[in-house]
Amino acid sequence: MPTAKSDAFVFFGATGDLAYKQIFPALQDLIVHEHFDLPIIGVARSDWDLERLRERARASLNEHGGINKRAFAKLCRLLKFVNGDYKSDETFARLRKVLGDAEHPLHYLAIPPSMFETVVKGLDASGCATGARVVVEKPFGRDLKSARELNRTLHWIFPEDAIFRIDHYLGKEAVQNLLYFRFANSFLEPVWNRTYVDSVQITMAEAFGVQGRGSFYEEVGALRDVVQNHMLQVLILLAMDAPTGRGDVEAMRSERLRLLRAIRPLDPKEVVRGQFVGYRSEHGVARNSRVETFAALRLHIDTARWAGVPFYIRAGKEMPLTCTEVFVTLKRPPIAVFDQVKPEDANHFRFRLSPDVVISTGARVKKAGEEMRGEDVELIARYQPKRGRPPYSRLLGDALRGDAELFGRDDALEAAWRVIDPALDDAEKVHSYKPRTWGPELADSLMKDDGGWHNPVMTKPKNASRKSRRK
Repeated sequence: MPTAKSDAFVFFGATGDLAYKQIFPALQDLIVHEHFDLPIIGVARSDWDLERLRERARASLNEHGGINKRAFAKLCRLLKFVNGDYKSDETFARLRKVLGDAEHPLHYLAIPPSMFETVVKGLDASGCATGARVVVEKPFGRDLKSARELNRTLHWIFPEDAIFRIDHYLGKEAVQNLLYFRFANSFLEPVWNRTYVDSVQITMAEAFGVQGRGSFYEEVGALRDVVQNHMLQVLILLAMDAPTGRGDVEAMRSERLRLLRAIRPLDPKEVVRGQFVGYRSEHGVARNSRVETFAALRLHIDTARWAGVPFYIRAGKEMPLTCTEVFVTLKRPPIAVFDQVKPEDANHFRFRLSPDVVISTGARVKKAGEEMRGEDVELIARYQPKRGRPPYSRLLGDALRGDAELFGRDDALEAAWRVIDPALDDAEKVHSYKPRTWGPELADSLMKDDGGWHNPVMTKPKNASRKSRRK
């Protein structure tokens, strides 16, 4: 069994894209804020040496947040490098030697899922897996069947409490804020149910394309890339009940699982897939590709709290802006005492998760004048333009300490794939859409009975209350 704290950090895929964008910045942040002082061992198949890896780290930090001179110097002192083929026993023998006296390393697999089995078997055969933990990146499988196979592979070497399936969305400050806001405020609970909530929308828009990663995206698509993990995690935090037991990690994870199991498997008829014009011209993309870069879907949760309330998810690339936002529409008063309220003017809660953090509620107030007519305003409860610490920093720190609360459990990962599986291989047409639009027009049909999509806008609130900028 692993000890309470890991004594070395090993990351496979040290020369890759994920290490460049996320792991090096997270390691510097851990050094600055948590006095991180463990050996850092990069492993890769590239024909590199330690000095080149240090330069890679320097370039990464320059591009992602900047260099802290003292922390970067310490990172360079801690950094070591093992170069070799993952299929070679010699690579893992060298790793065991570089680990030295470390007995409880944390192994981070920032590599394609197809290499997971090869690497964990190499760790086992060399003794590097004994007493260790392992962090596994998404996508965790391609469907329910492959996820189960991956779980079996990992369990062959590691116990479940030593496996950390990472989804960086759970480490975001804004996502944690959403969970806290729900359960720390008593005024929300009476209306947070089917009696008062009309519908829930979750939008994840990206104003860019595949950014040169066409080959990767051909293997995943929007459903596998962000819906099965990021978007379902946000939905869980919105819809789950409070866990039993204060501070009980497993109670929190079990409550998330209970909610996941209550979500009906997707009906392919309630899914619209899109592909932006120009995607097939990307390097590594098939000329006749049917991979979706946009997905819109409707989900149903069979619990007493949410029965009959539709949950909508929309995620896409080449959207008008980059933003993740939740929009919860409340039911209108049963009688229009004053003026008739349009469906788009119903009361609402809005949670902006990125790039800034906003928590607000939409309400109706009387317009100035003699007539009893109203207007929409939005009351801002929280506006936070600045970013917190990188989510990977929080998650790596947790994994090193053995804290699994923000990581996926085996049964929860399989439950998430059960929801998405029916729509993965659907033969329906993938509808094209122009870049910088909100996806194919057919996606609007999903929302025709619920007032239409709420399209996020990038505006900075100037006052504590303002007119709603809903479109």
